[in-house]
Amino acid sequence: MSDDQNKKVDKKNQNNQINIELSEETAEGIYANLAMIAHSSSEFVIDFIRLMPGVPKAKVKSRIVITPEHAKRLLGALKDNIQKYEDTFGEVKQADDMPKFPINFGGTVGEA
Repeated sequence: MSDDQNKKVDKKNQNNQINIELSEETAEGIYANLAMIAHSSSEFVIDFIRLMPGVPKAKVKSRIVITPEHAKRLLGALKDNIQKYEDTFGEVKQADDMPKFPINFGGTVGEA
């Protein structure tokens, strides 16, 4: 292959790759056990919330704002990944009722 052909191949490979950086802090993740979703004509807003047992107040730990197109792509990716998870580990069980607030996590409630 000539140098010109190599440059074209390298440029093509560069165009198909995205360099994604993940900081140590972000890699640790943030635990959330509730998500609330709102939308407008131009965006979806997903709030990831952490509920703590016996605490009537919950904090939004992260808010993600995406376009409707990306929301649909996320839905497809979640469906695909849930199917792969269930193929490997079995069906994900869901409770029939929506959680009542505040959620009782099944443990004893401590008092100070």
